[in-house]
Amino acid sequence: MGASSSLLPPEVLGEYQELTFLSKQEILLAYKRFSELLPKEERANACSARVPKSQILTLPELRANPFRHRICRVFSTSDDGDDSMSFEDFLDMLSAFSDSATLDVKSHYAFRIFDFDEDGIVDSKDLEKLVNCLTGQGEESRLSNAEMEQLIQNIMEESDIDKDGTINLAEFHHVISRSPDFASSFKIVL
Repeated sequence: MGASSSLLPPEVLGEYQELTFLSKQEILLAYKRFSELLPKEERANACSARVPKSQILTLPELRANPFRHRICRVFSTSDDGDDSMSFEDFLDMLSAFSDSATLDVKSHYAFRIFDFDEDGIVDSKDLEKLVNCLTGQGEESRLSNAEMEQLIQNIMEESDIDKDGTINLAEFHHVISRSPDFASSFKIVL
């Protein structure tokens, strides 16, 4: 790990500690994991490199996650829509999913992940995509139209406080705050 820390100047490491919910050791491990996703010739400049989404998705922590594509989309700052990640994007993702992240941070990012069309609300179309991600895309696991409609109606009745047919961030946070298991299930461990 000594080589990893020498590539992250102490002032940068300190800044990352202040800006994330990660410890020094977690940041160094994240740097090592991120660097390993790069071709050997780019590893020396890992702080300025971008890792393609296809490589990020090879991480065991994401490989089986039904929301892996949305997670990459939400945390990527790529301008060209390829959902590649910089080291700072990667740290932001790990920080939001860490045990130390606050419920507010976790619910904010969960909301963004579940807002598939990125319009700032979770509506019935987003909920349908969410349910399909959770149940799988196969015919045998897909809900019938009636089951899907009933499930979405139940979710809306529980979550849509202002009864406008959508769930906004405040309503989502309210629902999450009443779910004690949410914070412990919304994590990625290095």
